[in-house]
Amino acid sequence: MENIFGNREEAARAAADRISEALQRRLEAQGTASVVVSGGTSPVGVFAELARKALAWSDVHVILSDERWVPADHEDSNEKLVRETLLSGEARDATLLPVYKAGVTIEERCAELNDELRLAPFPFASALLGMGEDGHFASLFPDADNLREGLDVDSNELCIPVKTAASPHPRVSLTLSALSRSDEILLLIFGDAKREIYETAKNDANGYPVSHLLREKRAPVHVYWAP
Repeated sequence: MENIFGNREEAARAAADRISEALQRRLEAQGTASVVVSGGTSPVGVFAELARKALAWSDVHVILSDERWVPADHEDSNEKLVRETLLSGEARDATLLPVYKAGVTIEERCAELNDELRLAPFPFASALLGMGEDGHFASLFPDADNLREGLDVDSNELCIPVKTAASPHPRVSLTLSALSRSDEILLLIFGDAKREIYETAKNDANGYPVSHLLREKRAPVHVYWAP
């Protein structure tokens, strides 16, 4: 489903409303809930709106869709961004699952995370994702050697290590298999350039990594776009 807004503030408010409603449904149904969130600049407005929602945040688990392999106090850390923008105000008591861990390799940490993610409330109430101009989502980049594994909706792997020329840091990414275990997915897209990529991906089954997200059948994908 496509949702078109006149500006990014309207899109952020609408996305935050939808996510909070999804969280509330899960909280009422099972007492706990989890939400997947992405990094980058696009979701910051959504985080600000969500942080003001009066939910039982102490029962909410926040999962990063992807993370750079850097310490949590690093300027490039998605964990740092989420702690500073989402885990504040009403949402300060939510539990964030850290990705980076000192003293282990990225491969070892992914193996641990595959177990830790299975302890989070399933299915995820909602997953908020962005998209790059190369058609990547989470950290499933077109040039990743293990992209096929990341896009396999039936894979048993919930997260994988990723190397891409688009980033100076190795990354950890949730797989499409993990992300599709959500009640719903919100794809937040800003700007005309990304709108063109989305339109191409929507009409080409193998054009971009995001093409696979748009075609998976397990979780409905709601697109939120603004100029």
